[in-house]
Amino acid sequence: MKKLIKGLREFKSSYFPANEQLFEQLSHGQKPRVLFITCSDSRIDPNLITQAGLGELFVIRNAGNIIPPFGATNGGEGATIEYAIQALDIQQIIVCGHSHCGAMKGLMKLDSLRIEMPLVHDWLKYAEATRRLVKDNYSQYEGEELLEIIIAENVLTQIENLRTYPVIHSKLHQGQLSIYAWIYQIETGEIFAYDAGKHAYVLPQNQLPPSEIDETLLSPPSASNVEIRFTKTQQRALQSSQESPISTHEWFPMTVLSPEQMERIYRGSTTN
Repeated sequence: MKKLIKGLREFKSSYFPANEQLFEQLSHGQKPRVLFITCSDSRIDPNLITQAGLGELFVIRNAGNIIPPFGATNGGEGATIEYAIQALDIQQIIVCGHSHCGAMKGLMKLDSLRIEMPLVHDWLKYAEATRRLVKDNYSQYEGEELLEIIIAENVLTQIENLRTYPVIHSKLHQGQLSIYAWIYQIETGEIFAYDAGKHAYVLPQNQLPPSEIDETLLSPPSASNVEIRFTKTQQRALQSSQESPISTHEWFPMTVLSPEQMERIYRGSTTN
């Protein structure tokens, strides 16, 4: 607490005076550009990893970046989504999972949480579609590789849950809303974005129109000496890729589901 109080003093004496005009503008209202949904994990800071300015992101955070389907609960997620889209006219949503997610580790052993953490157990039921999908389609994986897969698939499950909200469904139908699936790797600082065409996670700049891609997006900052490390599944995806250099950084190629499987699994409920 002492460190936090010291930080408050530094904020008021240094940062605030240097940005007083911005705070004056923000006092009259907010106009965030993106709804950013991510985990409560202390190792993730949406503004830090995106370098977004104050007032640019509207954020929902909870254990496992989970969005219960519409009508499943009276929690704050639904109200926050509705406010973001209707009142703030946000037209872009990012659902961002992350490596080493404790909530997804818990989802892999859900029954063991029933007694020790019953509230966590009940909350993770909103990711039951993820657990079922991985159980049925990724039985050949285990350990860290399986955790990576469940993290990545859970982001897609939560996007399907998002689509159950009337306001989201309507805006998507009108072409007035875009939803993106991201995975943040804590150990490398890298972000991977889901590409529906490839059914794999790729570098987010790969999804930009060619006219918006410049040299700063093709190469890492010159001051950075960080080596990106890939796990076995990521390495296999890299080796099998036949795309141009801008498209070769892919995460694991995920299981392609039939329409019947999609209908059965991605329904955001605990039904089988």
